[in-house]
Amino acid sequence: MQPQLKAINQQFVLGDEPIQILSGAVHYFRIVPEYWEDRLMKLKACGFNTVETYIPWNLHEPKEGQFTFDGIADLEGFVQKAGHLGLHVILRPSPYICAEWEFGGLPAWLLQYPDIHLRCMDPVYLEKVDHYYDELIPRIVPLLTSKGGPVIAIQIENEYGSYGNDTAYLEYLKDGLSARGVDVLLFTSDGPTDGMLQGGTVPNVLATVNFGSRPGEAFAKLREYRTEDPLMCMEYWNGWFDHWLKPHHTRSSEEVAQVFEEMLRLNASVNFYMFHGGTNFGFYNGANDQEKYEPTVTSYDYDAPLSECGDATAKYEAVRSAIVKHQGLEIADLPNLPQPSVKKSYGSVRMTHYADLLEQLPVLSEQVKRTTPVPMELLGQSYGFIVYSTVVSGPRQGEFLHLQEVHDRAQVFLNGIYQGTVERWNPQALQLDIPAAGAKLEIVVENMGRVNYGPKLKDYKGITEGARMNNQFLFDWSIYPLPLENPNTASFQALEGALDQQDRPTFYTGEFTVDEIGDTFIRLDGWGKGVVWINGFNLGRYWKEGPQATLYVPGPLLKQGRNAITVFELHHSGDACVHLVDKPDLG
Repeated sequence: MQPQLKAINQQFVLGDEPIQILSGAVHYFRIVPEYWEDRLMKLKACGFNTVETYIPWNLHEPKEGQFTFDGIADLEGFVQKAGHLGLHVILRPSPYICAEWEFGGLPAWLLQYPDIHLRCMDPVYLEKVDHYYDELIPRIVPLLTSKGGPVIAIQIENEYGSYGNDTAYLEYLKDGLSARGVDVLLFTSDGPTDGMLQGGTVPNVLATVNFGSRPGEAFAKLREYRTEDPLMCMEYWNGWFDHWLKPHHTRSSEEVAQVFEEMLRLNASVNFYMFHGGTNFGFYNGANDQEKYEPTVTSYDYDAPLSECGDATAKYEAVRSAIVKHQGLEIADLPNLPQPSVKKSYGSVRMTHYADLLEQLPVLSEQVKRTTPVPMELLGQSYGFIVYSTVVSGPRQGEFLHLQEVHDRAQVFLNGIYQGTVERWNPQALQLDIPAAGAKLEIVVENMGRVNYGPKLKDYKGITEGARMNNQFLFDWSIYPLPLENPNTASFQALEGALDQQDRPTFYTGEFTVDEIGDTFIRLDGWGKGVVWINGFNLGRYWKEGPQATLYVPGPLLKQGRNAITVFELHHSGDACVHLVDKPDLG
């Protein structure tokens, strides 16, 4: 049995020794497993003694009742690796995590239950949480310090006071953790406001606060509610995330170090959110919806001390200097900083084959007939794209197509010809002219990431409230779910010269040869919007609107010899060539 973490008289104590927790957030699910040790070693070399990670429910139970805990989802392997390196571990296994992660970590299949109420004492929701915890928590218990493992503390829910005030729900989760054998320190984390601390805390459970600046004010508010708890900033926002269509966020190293030093002087414990951000691979980016819907980009670099590809930054150096100064050490007293990964420029890769999405629908998807357009969740689909098709009678001149509540971005085709795009944040009606013989209407809708924070969490995807010409609703639809788990099932044909540059969603494939494996970055200059796979691994989305202009390719995804690249372009591709470069461009 390892020493247990306790909160006594405004102080953390590990066993009998006082401890100031210096922690950094590193999410295993945003890093290829081959790089976990490198990122954890760099955390330790910066002077930190603890690593913190969320646990996303949707990664571990992607379909109801089907669990996965291997590969990038090998939570136990990540925690054990941290323990072997001498790091303490804080776990945040809340049903909900926020984290700018798809649906805040909740699985999309919850939305198959139309009357479900999330994050409260709703019996349908709690039944699903219990089933998940029955699988998850027994995997965590052997990793606790009480069982000889490195896990010193576990969170109940996440920033709950920013969402609700059902304290019975928080008590239910707390009791569920205890009943399943969790006997280490439990805590909550919330913003430092009255409402948030009233709604999000639990009696006799450690309360922590999250903020990016003015620590004195934040801790003073916490003290109004907790006179005996140790001071801890569970999320010190030392950088920030990016949305598409907005500038790239940065925060100066000097300011980050200055606020950190203020907390150290107050003898507060700190968890850097993030220490290393990583990448929203695949379709796992989240979105915000305050005044309007804003999806998060693929990179989760976060302007953190370690960059998206794991390189130490000026912020890393400033934070490390603050730690050694506070502890009366020299840089040489810390473990050696591992070398940066090799970065490679593999040159240009020309696409050699293509497949038109609308022509390939019968191969890529199984058609579903419905009277009205329905969201993808009600068809058992979580991520990707969905195509709605119907026939509109004619003749009609100058009528307008209205898509009610597109979530999130719809491209409209009439007899195969592109008519325009309707975006959730920029809704518009499209004027269509229907010939006397009628016309085939096809609508390709992209799920750009479910809302991960705030009151609009229940975020169905697709056309959610019907489609109409003027005021006449259109019925009798063929629907094609496209989760795109394996886009290469499409039937590809050789790409001879340039494609006819009409706006149609198209898959492209090409190959490149690798002699020496290293990290690389894909530039898609001349492309519009879409998704990229390397050797079958979904890297995530690109969009010419930015800010992000390159996609990170970790070296372990490559192999010596021939490597395959697939690009799904929603509009058109310029000259159908991508460039593998040795430097990122996040805007």
